[in-house]
Amino acid sequence: MFLGKRLYAGLAILALIFFLSYWFWVLYPIALFFASMLLVLFAIDFLLVYGKKTGISGKRSLPEKFSNGDENEVGISLSNNYRFAVRLFVLDEIPVQFQKRDFGYVIRLASGESRESSYLLTPKQRGEYQFGSLHVFANGPLGLVARRFSFDGSEMVKVYPSFLQMRRYEFLAFNAMKREQGLKKLRKIGQSREFEQIKPYVSGDDIRNLNWKAAAKSGKLMTNHYQEEKSQPVYSIIDLGRVMKMPFEGLSLLDYAINSSLVFSNIALKNGDKAGLATFSDQIGPTCEANHRPTQLLSVMESLYNIKTGFPETDFGKLYSWARKKLGQKCLLMIYTNFEHSGAMRRQLPFLKALSKHHLVLVVIFENHLLEDFSEKPVNTVSEIVEKTIASKFIYDKRLIAKELNRHGIQTILCPPQELSMQTINKYMEIKAKGLI
Repeated sequence: MFLGKRLYAGLAILALIFFLSYWFWVLYPIALFFASMLLVLFAIDFLLVYGKKTGISGKRSLPEKFSNGDENEVGISLSNNYRFAVRLFVLDEIPVQFQKRDFGYVIRLASGESRESSYLLTPKQRGEYQFGSLHVFANGPLGLVARRFSFDGSEMVKVYPSFLQMRRYEFLAFNAMKREQGLKKLRKIGQSREFEQIKPYVSGDDIRNLNWKAAAKSGKLMTNHYQEEKSQPVYSIIDLGRVMKMPFEGLSLLDYAINSSLVFSNIALKNGDKAGLATFSDQIGPTCEANHRPTQLLSVMESLYNIKTGFPETDFGKLYSWARKKLGQKCLLMIYTNFEHSGAMRRQLPFLKALSKHHLVLVVIFENHLLEDFSEKPVNTVSEIVEKTIASKFIYDKRLIAKELNRHGIQTILCPPQELSMQTINKYMEIKAKGLI
């Protein structure tokens, strides 16, 4: 049983009247009458609220899984079984990861009314989120007593990489929509060399593909026909070293990389390629062999679901050894990492150059948009000038790193974390259009 605010207000007024009756005796019988009336009203409100065993029915509706970094809806279903209207305070025990200890809202239901309501939660890290009980506090018609109803005990929801973002970008797999949302409209250049069949020559066929041996046998011109090469292995390779711990807007660089790799894998599968996954730091972490089976995206998502970054120094030598042992044919390796200064990049450059001899390597590094904003602000003091100079140097170093990698034949993406998914898809489409894999 919980006492309502109106009861406390009545008791406060009653105490004041009793206090004043010490000097004005005529107030004493009024205070007694007021106290008896308050007691009677309290008893009536108590009997109305506790007179029905199941006065309120409630249920929480959770999705099968949450999407990391996105708004996820939690549904609440409530029914009023009383014969009078009630004011309800809904208090849900949401997971500790959200750090909200005063979460709740008020809803009013007429007699016999049922209503659906909902609220939004935005998780900022992957893993298991434990919900507690759903508590509903029903106030009586007089507002003097409240009764607590508890529903739905402990429930667990897994927070996966952003599959909502993956669905938003899924349309990019279809050629008719590639020009929208800021995507580049690319001209197909070159051609694939995957042989399809030999057909008789017709006007308009490329004469460079004439097959003279087949023509000699058949007595008429024959030409080789080729089709666009598909089912190429593409790997999302995620650095789990300490450089990926840097946070931006609540998410770490690792989370941005994971969300982008899920989007990229989905688009690759939709385009007929084989999508795979690998993680590394000072050791090789969870991997998923490239494949295009129907359950491949689910396998990639499960591999990404609970990986965490630590504090070890990233060893690209381990990645090179793994690639030489496990990857036979030429693959596209999309490596999500971060180099804060050119010295760190140069230490790993020999391994990246070695990888690029056997595979198409695309290195994704992150641009610190906070430094960009800071460097554009006007300065007034000497200390601000020094800080702006340092920020500008960091920005300049990042661009030099990207140019240095490009100079050695290594494809590079340098972009803010928020634009990562779009930039990786653009680059993948460009690579496919140029027939580089």
